[in-house]
Amino acid sequence: MTNYIIRRLLILPIVLFGLSIVIFAMISFLEPGERAALYITQPPRTEAALQLVIKQYGLDKPLPVQYLDWLNRTLHGDLGWSKTAGQPVMSAIINFFPATLELALWSFIPIIFIGVWLGVLAATHQDKLIDQLARVFSIIGYSFPSFVFGLMTLMIFYAKLQWFPPGRLDTWATLATQLPDYHVYTGMNTVDSLLNGRPDIFADALRHLFLPALTLAYINWALILRVTRSSMLDVIRQDYVNVARAKGLSERRVINEHARPNAMIPVATIGGLLLFQLMNGVVITETVFDYHGMGLWIAQAALQLDVISVIGVALFEGTLLVLANLVVDVLYAYLDPRIRLT
Repeated sequence: MTNYIIRRLLILPIVLFGLSIVIFAMISFLEPGERAALYITQPPRTEAALQLVIKQYGLDKPLPVQYLDWLNRTLHGDLGWSKTAGQPVMSAIINFFPATLELALWSFIPIIFIGVWLGVLAATHQDKLIDQLARVFSIIGYSFPSFVFGLMTLMIFYAKLQWFPPGRLDTWATLATQLPDYHVYTGMNTVDSLLNGRPDIFADALRHLFLPALTLAYINWALILRVTRSSMLDVIRQDYVNVARAKGLSERRVINEHARPNAMIPVATIGGLLLFQLMNGVVITETVFDYHGMGLWIAQAALQLDVISVIGVALFEGTLLVLANLVVDVLYAYLDPRIRLT
């Protein structure tokens, strides 16, 4: 196991180096003057001021030197200036990421539990009514556009019933979080409200999270359901499961103690990557529900041609994905010892 982890860690810097080359190549397509404007709050008014900025950031040097300078600035957190957020790109990522992480975590819990439960139920009742309904449910969920489902839930639960509003907090709760005695620890409203002893703000944050979390959960339940069902059908046909039945074990014990744990290996892989995908920011869902996270910010940046914000988020998300693959590889090896030998 240790050797397997070491091999994966040795590959990590190579992958990150390749990612940085791709991102820098995207930036290099811009003219030096355009690239200079990405790092300052106000565009230079004269040619002399522009040349000064170009020289300050080394944009007139050979490309290999420019890459090293850019990599050094990036490693020190200088990703440029976001005109959309009105702050440095790194600061914007730090400010918006907790909101997206909060939405991802609250969505991920029902995705896994309900998806796995429905998948196991469908597999153990293959070709029966429950299985047919689960498959129809998964097909609809897998093919349902998230913005359509999101708009439907807004129309029913907000416009008609006034139960679950969009955004992150009501006005009174937002003002309460800005008071001097309210401390922001994580940037996640549900966590910070509990740490501040404000269950009223916690309840309000949950009301605003319900619809976007439901939208993400329903769309992704289908994927986990299909993977779980397929894996369970493969496992329950294995010899060791038949041996467990032959020993006289109840069907519940056979499924829960012998079949389901082994069927969870591909589910763990898909689930791990899905969580990190949600953490990267769900652009459509956040835009539909006016949920101020990374997804909504990057959508606004793209509309305003805020190139440096888009590139900075691409670098952040790419790094996150590389780390996610490492974590999933290690988790997969832990769950299935055969993988460690490859």
